[in-house]
Amino acid sequence: MPQTDLEIVVDDPTAPEVDSPSVVSSGAIEIFVCLLLLALAATLGYDNWRTGASWDSTGPEPGYFPFYLSVILGGASLYGLIVALVAHRAAPETFVTRAQARRVMAVFVPTLLFCLVTQFLGLYVASFLLIASFMRLVGKIALWKSLLTAIVFTAIMFVTFDIAFDVIMPKGPLEAAFGH
Repeated sequence: MPQTDLEIVVDDPTAPEVDSPSVVSSGAIEIFVCLLLLALAATLGYDNWRTGASWDSTGPEPGYFPFYLSVILGGASLYGLIVALVAHRAAPETFVTRAQARRVMAVFVPTLLFCLVTQFLGLYVASFLLIASFMRLVGKIALWKSLLTAIVFTAIMFVTFDIAFDVIMPKGPLEAAFGH
C-alpha cells in the first residue's frame, strides 16, 4: 500500500474562535491567586497562633504545625507575588479569551444552579435536571436520549445510594411524596 502525504483534518464546529479578544492576562491571574493565597495564609496563621503555636510542657500546642505550614504558604505566596509582579511588566500573555470564558461559564453556571436547586428539590431531581439539560443544551443530543439517560442515571443513583447502601442524601418534595 503506497504512503501518501494526504491528511484528513476535521475541525471542531464548537471550538472557540481563534481571534476572540482576551478577557484577562496570565499575569493578572497569577497576582490575584498569590494575593488570595497570602490572605489565606494570614488567616490560617492568625487562627493557629491564637490557638497556640508554641511548645508547652507536654509538647507542641494544637496550632504549632498548622501555624508553620501557614508561614511557609505565606512565604511561597510572597515569592510568587514578587515573581508575578516582575514578570507582569513583560508582554501580557492571554489567560482566557472571551470565547473560552463563555464555554467555561456554560458548564459553571448550570453546575452552580445544580448546587442551589439540590437544596430545594433534592439530589435526584436536581441531578435529573442537570444531566438532561447538559445533554440537550450543551451536547445537542436528541431530547428523548437526554431524558432517557437522565432517568436511567438518576434511577441507578437512587437504587445505589438510597436502597443498596442506605446513604442519607438530600431529598426534596418528590421523594417525600413517594415516602422516602
